[in-house]
Amino acid sequence: MSVSLEELQRLRSVSHPNPHAILGQHPTEGGGVRLLVLRPGASAVVAGGVTLEQIAPDLFEGSLVGPVDRPALLTATDADGSHREFLDPYAFLPTLGDIDLHLIGEGRHWELGSALGAQHRSLAGVEGIGFSVWAPNAQAVSLVGDHNGWDLSAHPMRTLGASGIWELFIPGLPAGASYKYVIRTADGGLVEHTDPVANQVEAPPATASLVAQVPAHRWKDETWQDATHTPHAEPVSIFEVHLASWRRHPDGRSLSYLELAEVLPQRVRELGFTHVELMPVMAYPFSGSWGYQCTGYFAPAADLGSPDDLRALIDALHRADIGVILDWVPAHFPKDDWALARFDGSHLYEHVDPQRGEHPDWGTLVFNHGRTEVRNFLIASACHWIERYHADGLRVDAVASMLYRDYSRTAGQWSPNEHGGREDLEAIAFLKELNRVVYARNPNALMCAEESTAFPGVSRPVDHGGLGFGFKWNMGWMHDTLDYIGRDPIHRMHHHSQLTFGLLYAFSENFILPLSHDEVVHGKGSLIQRMPGDRWQQFANLRALYGHMWAHPGKKLIFMGCEFAQWREWNHDGELDWSLREDADHAGVERLICDLNRRYRELPALWRRDDDPAAFAWLEPDDPTSNVVAYARRGEAGDRAVVCVANFSPVPRSGYRIGLPRGGRWEEVLNTDAVEYGGTGVGNLGGVEAEPFPWRGKTWSTTVTIPPLGVVWLASPE
Repeated sequence: MSVSLEELQRLRSVSHPNPHAILGQHPTEGGGVRLLVLRPGASAVVAGGVTLEQIAPDLFEGSLVGPVDRPALLTATDADGSHREFLDPYAFLPTLGDIDLHLIGEGRHWELGSALGAQHRSLAGVEGIGFSVWAPNAQAVSLVGDHNGWDLSAHPMRTLGASGIWELFIPGLPAGASYKYVIRTADGGLVEHTDPVANQVEAPPATASLVAQVPAHRWKDETWQDATHTPHAEPVSIFEVHLASWRRHPDGRSLSYLELAEVLPQRVRELGFTHVELMPVMAYPFSGSWGYQCTGYFAPAADLGSPDDLRALIDALHRADIGVILDWVPAHFPKDDWALARFDGSHLYEHVDPQRGEHPDWGTLVFNHGRTEVRNFLIASACHWIERYHADGLRVDAVASMLYRDYSRTAGQWSPNEHGGREDLEAIAFLKELNRVVYARNPNALMCAEESTAFPGVSRPVDHGGLGFGFKWNMGWMHDTLDYIGRDPIHRMHHHSQLTFGLLYAFSENFILPLSHDEVVHGKGSLIQRMPGDRWQQFANLRALYGHMWAHPGKKLIFMGCEFAQWREWNHDGELDWSLREDADHAGVERLICDLNRRYRELPALWRRDDDPAAFAWLEPDDPTSNVVAYARRGEAGDRAVVCVANFSPVPRSGYRIGLPRGGRWEEVLNTDAVEYGGTGVGNLGGVEAEPFPWRGKTWSTTVTIPPLGVVWLASPE
């Protein structure tokens, strides 16, 4: 026997860091090869007509005479007497090359999703799957799965030195095979984990990784991909969707990705939105997290279909001229012991410092953004979804929680940074690198931060001192506006500044105005529920809110169901209340959303210069007693100017004078009180005529009729 008993014991007990050193084919002095084959459950193994000697349970040794220039075909006789031909996994060179290892070591391998994990490879003319996983503090790693009966001693992996990566090639393994890694930790314990870079996973409650199919989807979105998309200079109105609860089958099952591809694009196009934002489609085990506690950073949620099925959905949206933004969560991850937590027995992906390693609000672990390999993992994940799934951009969740060490922590629960401040310098550096890499590889991407503080420069380029995002959610506008509109009109006069304060900072960032899923859950009530007054006033208030929002500087976002004023709070375990669309009031709100999106696209003054304070002018900012505001939006030369006049009182205002930027007849292009929307029809009979009557600093002015709880848009002469 050419191998010591000690090495055999280490091999069988998942303690050997380099099984290829003893297993597989090794040249002998006579020009032949020595074979040591590990085949659990076999009673005999034959190679090249030579019956190998069984030197220990499941281990067979022998020699072949003459040169053997490729892995020998082996035949095993299993305990039941059956015969199986196979190629020895330990007769192959590593599937990762020096360039891969060099880039991973530097933290610059942006295509990690096609390097690590389970990848289809061809070695020495043999097709199979190359498995590789980063576990730098492991004593040993073993691959388990359906292919070896989940026997932890069947397929030990080899270490690739200082890279911390463990690797093994399994010949002939088919797509769809399930697998995990068993890791011998530094303290001698055993832990079992899914693959952090798996491209496909099982549907919950199962937790194994799967060998992904080679992508077979044939993209048909060339027209969309070939077009130049410049979100800052284009209309952007976003429809936020939770796929599993948007629409369901009568038996309660969610629509699959393929079923959604048949109906969602048509619905979004009818409503007139330019983009959808999909709440996380990355694999997650707990449906109650809505995807924000992710365990699969390179794999889509399997309960709605395969990776190619998700590609088909995104393709269908693009072919309907709808952009796709994916929610993505690089701030934190769940504690499930089979996923990323203490992956190799150490705090590998999370901070070891308990003051930084756990999120107090969500009971999750916080990524160590200061670690090179973790930054690489996350940035490669971002690139994966944009490049492999054709996503147009990412909405990065919980950015505020990443920026500050004291986020949701009280005194004594956090420590200052090296300069004595509260900023998380490593996370800030990570976000800058994320945006720098994504935009370098995908210049037209839409990177948006959910960031709720006044951190400066979130959407400023990195080389100008910013974080480098393209857009930031305007949480201040959302909180102030919803607080204002939720009050009884008689009290609104005392809170008028909530309508105007946002314009003091509206141009400090590239903003998106969000009315997201967070505003219709956790006891807050739906948007229509939060409106004061009787039923008519509730609907009028909601229509006025939308009319003001679509005219206000900033891109637009609303959550599914808000487009037809769903009464109930959102329930992720159900579907939207589609029957409400048959009611005239609810149908009226939906018609208004369609017209708002249509007018928004048609009038460049409402989107072309969102970030330019010179393109906005107050016409009436200071009439709290009447609950009225009026302002003008301007585009480029030749664009029609748009004036928005909003009356947030239940009293119609007749003969209300406002200044205008120019003379001529101004067309009433939108009125939220129109009869077709469920309103009273109070308005201006199609338009108003400007008079050379100076008013509030304007040479021209006019008198308008503003409907109760209504918003009117006036467009300048063409």
